[in-house]
Amino acid sequence: MDQKNTFDTPTTALLHRAEYGAALLILTGLFIVHWGDIRWLPALLLFTYIDLVGYIPGAIAYYRSPDGRIPKRYYVMYNSMHSMLSMGLVVALWAWLVRPEWALLVVPIHMCIDRAVFGNQLKPFSVPFEPHRLPAFDRLLRSLTPLPASKPSVPDPAAAEPAAGSAGDELDAAEAALAATATASGSAAPASDPPETAPAGAELAAAAAAGRQEARVG
Repeated sequence: MDQKNTFDTPTTALLHRAEYGAALLILTGLFIVHWGDIRWLPALLLFTYIDLVGYIPGAIAYYRSPDGRIPKRYYVMYNSMHSMLSMGLVVALWAWLVRPEWALLVVPIHMCIDRAVFGNQLKPFSVPFEPHRLPAFDRLLRSLTPLPASKPSVPDPAAAEPAAGSAGDELDAAEAALAATATASGSAAPASDPPETAPAGAELAAAAAAGRQEARVG
């Protein structure tokens, strides 16, 4: 999928197949348009050499193997014959040494059939020569989950206003309670001791007012 994660998911593999499918349609259209100009013997040779050299020997060795393991040379043969580089070289040499002709279209048509219709790509040594779903790949797909889109949390000023208002209300209530306590204390104190009661009530009221002022400033 990228330079750090060199694998395909079923979705990205399907997209790759669709691209080769579009190329296959274009090449097949050109082949049909120039049907009368095609030399069929060269076309048959150019279409079949890819699998005669690159696939059939490895397939025979695979089905003859008791455990499905075959020498790495069969993988090299397959990848060499099914590479765009080797196919382009064959087309270029044929056009130079024989002649340019419409029969050469069968070479890229063969490749597009493999990639679009059968979904075959180049074969690494670590997978079976014939397609088999690996348990390790199933575990990898199960572990892949879309990353959630994270957004930085921004505090809502409107949500903070009720909190400030409730704090102010609490301070008002506390101030009223303190004033009532001071009044009650002043009325309940003996007549001979008014100077001590009055300052105590005034201090309590001043402290409540200061706390209310700090809350409003904050």
